[in-house]
Amino acid sequence: MPVALITGISGQDGPYLARFLLGKGYEVYGAGRDAQNMRLEGLTRLGLLDKVKLTSLSPHDFRSVYQCLASIKPDEVYNLAGQSSVSLSFEQPVETLESIATGTLNFLEAIRLTGRSIRFYNAGSSECFGDTHGEPAHELTAFRPRSPYAVAKSAAFWEVANYREAYNLHASTGILFNHDSPLRPERFVTKKIIAAAVRIALGSKERLSLGNIEIARDWGWAPDYIEAMWLLLQQDKPDDFVIATGQTHPLSAFIEQAFQEVGLNWQDHVDIDKQFFRPTDLMIGKADPSKARQKLGWKATHSMADVVHKMIAVERGVLDVKTA
Repeated sequence: MPVALITGISGQDGPYLARFLLGKGYEVYGAGRDAQNMRLEGLTRLGLLDKVKLTSLSPHDFRSVYQCLASIKPDEVYNLAGQSSVSLSFEQPVETLESIATGTLNFLEAIRLTGRSIRFYNAGSSECFGDTHGEPAHELTAFRPRSPYAVAKSAAFWEVANYREAYNLHASTGILFNHDSPLRPERFVTKKIIAAAVRIALGSKERLSLGNIEIARDWGWAPDYIEAMWLLLQQDKPDDFVIATGQTHPLSAFIEQAFQEVGLNWQDHVDIDKQFFRPTDLMIGKADPSKARQKLGWKATHSMADVVHKMIAVERGVLDVKTA
């Protein structure tokens, strides 16, 4: 039975990845800074709380990382930990850099020193590309990060590349574009929109306040992207891959779709508030995921409209998150 360690098990992707790996026959460990006080809503909602073994691990602390690897002896490590909000990174730049870049470096160095053939997945981000002026980003597109979050993710990407080349580690980065699900917390704009649309449809008199709705992103379905993470680590040769749908939509289209799902006109319920604008932002996020199709045999199966439909259905209680 292969053993997998997932850091960031309390986030959106961790529970879906755990479900996927359990289905493949893995023994799965989920790590957080304090195993007894972790937020485990995602695992609970997916019915996995008694199936994943929880362990304490602080990515900031090299000794903690090394001891965890020595104790669990994983075959695969999926590093999903770190501060994950672009907007929050402007308020907490040091925490963002340390949790992402330092945490990733600690894992790479610990894997090197254990001497074991551990396969390492690094959660990259499309935010690293910055503004590509509408050109689809691929694996060789230059990074031009425009937020502390993107800077940290860029540093982690190059750490992985360096350790792969210098020490022959099986370490890969999945450069994931935006992907969502019902497990997203409401501090993410997509879930904020979904939750507000459902509340308003049920009679709430609130107004939905948003920032720049002219930005455009490639939105996918999180469970689709989990398979891509696993496929990266099954390759004989480690490599980096852009993971995306290849379709870009403005945020206003996401909003319109959400309100249409509940029978409302979004323009009657949405306000633009300058306080939600970021100091710097990329206007258009476009992806070229052709390498993933060709080498991994992976292709997204859900469109942006599908993502909105499922998130609305779960929020309204007409679809179980376990089967969404």
